[in-house]
Amino acid sequence: MRATIDLAAVEAMDAADPLRAMRDRFILPEGVIYLDGNSLGAAAPAVFNELQKAATQEWAQDLIRAWNTAGWFDMPVALGDQLGRLIGAEAGQTVVCDTTSINIYKVLHAALGIRPNRSVIVAEGDSFPTDLYMAEGVASTRPGTVLRLEGVDAPTIEELIDERVAVILVNHVNYKTGQLRDMAALTCKAHQVGALIVWDLCHTAGALPVELDAANADFAIGCTYKYLNGGPGAPAFIYAAKRHHDDVHQPLSGWWGHARPFAFEQSYAAGSGIRRFLCGTQPVLSMRALKGALDIWDDVDMAAVRKKSIALTDLFIQLVEARCGAYGLELEGPRDGNARGSQVSFLHPHGYQVMRALIERGVIGDFRAPSTIRFGFTPLYVGYKDVWQAVEVLEDILRTGAWQEARFAVKTAVT
Repeated sequence: MRATIDLAAVEAMDAADPLRAMRDRFILPEGVIYLDGNSLGAAAPAVFNELQKAATQEWAQDLIRAWNTAGWFDMPVALGDQLGRLIGAEAGQTVVCDTTSINIYKVLHAALGIRPNRSVIVAEGDSFPTDLYMAEGVASTRPGTVLRLEGVDAPTIEELIDERVAVILVNHVNYKTGQLRDMAALTCKAHQVGALIVWDLCHTAGALPVELDAANADFAIGCTYKYLNGGPGAPAFIYAAKRHHDDVHQPLSGWWGHARPFAFEQSYAAGSGIRRFLCGTQPVLSMRALKGALDIWDDVDMAAVRKKSIALTDLFIQLVEARCGAYGLELEGPRDGNARGSQVSFLHPHGYQVMRALIERGVIGDFRAPSTIRFGFTPLYVGYKDVWQAVEVLEDILRTGAWQEARFAVKTAVT
């Protein structure tokens, strides 16, 4: 990218953008530049259409018959296959269900069961907290199981991997810095010592191409309410490579995962294939909302998404450093676009106040303690001019000291 860039050049980038038309398929409030799709994706009319149909036609008119006539019972697997295309998974290996936290619990238990003579779980010390909490919870149910953390027990995750490790739980993209890991290389490293690996795709699915099968991954989990735009609290997903299906046992043995769910037997018998990861009755309306969101992706080239993602984030870094570099901002994540996800993070000693001031001015990003201001770039609806305008607002807030106004101060708890 050129050392300097002007508004005309930015507008030309928008005009040449092959994904430009996708913006019209989302609802974006007037006067808002939305750079928080890595926390909650924007709404889409297609989602509301699915909800309307599911509620007013299928539920209201068909009532309980809709479990069969509308395919409600089979949605977890059907949506799993639809989502699987975006993460490089062949059919029958992905299921949409439950939440990310619950799915982490299930896959870690499954992996430990496949490696019964090993007692170590490896994770990142700077992982998104729920990953660590669930790993601790799993370890607490299995006497002798130990949790090793990158950044605590060794500087790098690779140094923690040995023949005692049963499973590695790792984020493809770090939630705070945006650092992207090499999936194929780390998976190979795990397999060299006989360990299994679980990839957290929460900040990856819908943001960049993923090739789980090609990387020979064992398991993956992720959410659908960020870059996939499934809506707040949308159901999560699990991927399990087919080679593991016959050996998978997970402790949340609910009736939807039973081999014969409508036989109403007293004892549990695990179903076949990816359905083994199902537990209880799934939220139909949320599933149908997700279907509307996933249907949008049928017209999307993930290579084009990745190309635009890198261009957007490169532009943002260039403009921020050129126009705001004198105001205490420090790039926290990777400078190389190929080494990061679709987000950019900067450190600022008063990041909380700066982000609150930005949000009041219509530029919505987010803050992560203690000092990270984080911006997510969803290529389907964020444009290059959005980046330009967001940096203009950020520069003004920093130059004028607007973030120092009392209403942006950190609130302390009352005790």
